[in-house]
Amino acid sequence: MSAAFLNTLEVMANGLMAGVLYALVALGFVLIYKASGIFNYAQGVMALFAALTLVGIMEGQVPFSHLINAVLGTDVHHFGWHLPALVGIVLTIAIMVLFAWFVQQVIFKHLVGQEPIILFMATIGLAYFMEGFGDMMWGSDIKTLNVGLPQGGSFAIEDITRTWAAEGERYYGMYIDNLDMIATMVAAVLVGALVLFSQYTKQGRAMRAVADDHQAALSVGINLNFIWVLVWSLAGFVALVAGIMWGAKSGVQFSLSLIALKALPVLMLGGFTSIPGAIVGGLIIGVGEKLFEFWIGPLVGGATENWFAYVLALLFLVFRPQGLFGEKIIERV
Repeated sequence: MSAAFLNTLEVMANGLMAGVLYALVALGFVLIYKASGIFNYAQGVMALFAALTLVGIMEGQVPFSHLINAVLGTDVHHFGWHLPALVGIVLTIAIMVLFAWFVQQVIFKHLVGQEPIILFMATIGLAYFMEGFGDMMWGSDIKTLNVGLPQGGSFAIEDITRTWAAEGERYYGMYIDNLDMIATMVAAVLVGALVLFSQYTKQGRAMRAVADDHQAALSVGINLNFIWVLVWSLAGFVALVAGIMWGAKSGVQFSLSLIALKALPVLMLGGFTSIPGAIVGGLIIGVGEKLFEFWIGPLVGGATENWFAYVLALLFLVFRPQGLFGEKIIERV
């Protein structure tokens, strides 16, 4: 094979890996929107908050240490322990479940029946509250997240693919990031588990019933409060997984919350109500932006990855606004 063709394959492979990371964030949006009709603007901040909490727990950081020191005149920052990654993840999951209960009881329980725009504005307020709360709780400095995931390119893949080039071609092998490969496997397992949960468990069927008709679900004895806490808990778990992958890749910093913006085109392509659609949309965006940058970027000055996804999403909004897998809603008047 020619070096040019192998380079294209490498770009596509890395695009698939990036698309999986986008899809992980989009999954949180889909879960909440399916069950409650709420577009959760705070999903990206949830990933940030989960990653900050995980780092803080693992490193034994004292929550609100800056505030405590300012008020009491002390100088305490750490408890003096370092917890294993698995223990930190379990404790962070518990905190995200508690957060889900808090959100339902304090905010959305009192907004049942309100217009979608009001619910959307509530999630915007929640996002800014969580960002400020996370800053006070864990500090705003950039943190390193180390949960034992391998970093850097795979030497094995480089060695194998180096032999694929035709004789005489100068080719040094494909660069495939180990973390991206693990993210792909984790996302595949996560999506499979969510689909099985939705289709074959009592709680999953209840979630789908609530998504179809809240009042009908109430009439057959489904507890809406429990279902919404469950949905927010699942979204928090997905946010934690996304926060781990992105945090391990680029560090835990407040710009991590902006990954939600990249999930929006994914949702527009895949549809707001489809779990498989979030994955397919993420893969299309990931591969599309990498190939576009590889082929067209040099001709237009580069940096096309910043806007390609939004242009593609705009085209979908014009010709297929419900996305590839979304449900087409017909209103009769």
